[in-house]
Amino acid sequence: MIRGRRGWGLAVLFAVLLTAGCETFSARRAESLYGPSEGILETVAVLRRHVPDDTYRFPPASDFSGRNVYRATLLRLESLERAEAEALRTGYMDAVVLFAKARALERLRGYDLAAQHYRESARLSNALRDEALSSAAICDRLADAVAIGFDLRDPLAEASGPLPLDATGIRADLDERVAQLTLLESELEGSHYRWIAQEEIERADRARAAYFVATRNVHPDGTLVALQELQRVAARHGASKLRLRHLLDLAEFYVVLAREYVAAIPPASLDFDPARFAEISDAAIRLFELVGSHDGRPEKLEATRQLEAFLALGLGIDADRVER
Repeated sequence: MIRGRRGWGLAVLFAVLLTAGCETFSARRAESLYGPSEGILETVAVLRRHVPDDTYRFPPASDFSGRNVYRATLLRLESLERAEAEALRTGYMDAVVLFAKARALERLRGYDLAAQHYRESARLSNALRDEALSSAAICDRLADAVAIGFDLRDPLAEASGPLPLDATGIRADLDERVAQLTLLESELEGSHYRWIAQEEIERADRARAAYFVATRNVHPDGTLVALQELQRVAARHGASKLRLRHLLDLAEFYVVLAREYVAAIPPASLDFDPARFAEISDAAIRLFELVGSHDGRPEKLEATRQLEAFLALGLGIDADRVER
């Protein structure tokens, strides 16, 4: 009888422990699942780590999926807002989400949208108001500056229209844009906006070079001016993450000149000047070799392949006309 009671007691104790263990496991499993707040805070924490990054000299950081961290943050926040709309309906995280979106948008050149998000965040949160309003004012200045003058165009746009032919006006407008951005950069020493301003200055210089390359056939000394503008970009932005791209742009322009020269003046003709052709081709080859010497960069692959293609151009030229 005693043995039976003891066995019954052990069975009850085992059942209690098993139930407690199941409840503990279920509770831990529930705790391991992120709620909307945790998901937002984790996303914001990743973004916050990369807000000070120098994206002028170095490529933007990537998330675990290999995407631009600023774009990935924006997409994740929007996804969380849709997926957790019911849990977030009270708006207790709205100010944080708006502020984080603004931080991401300003790195994606969405300055006007970033300013709107900052102001809405300032309206909702006293803690974020000062920083949000200050950032909104800076984004407004960036938006105003980048709206000045000619900019790089979408080549696939349906209604892009012809390029303006007022070279003096184009140069003056872009100089004004760069002046405003340079002033802004000097005022933002120690801030992450300094890198954004430098990126926009670089973009303005690239737009200026692209304009003169595109219109070189309609301006006096257009080819020389276009070449000088490309060289100017490469010289002014030697510390940029795009420095190899600038050198490639210059090399590709030399290739265009070489091909146009061969097309206009066939190598077999008496007017063909081997020294002149060699001057152009040697410049392109040196630049391709320079870019191709940088291991681990995608520009290396471009440079080596383009160099091979360009060297093939010389195969069609008589050996006695050009030294190899």
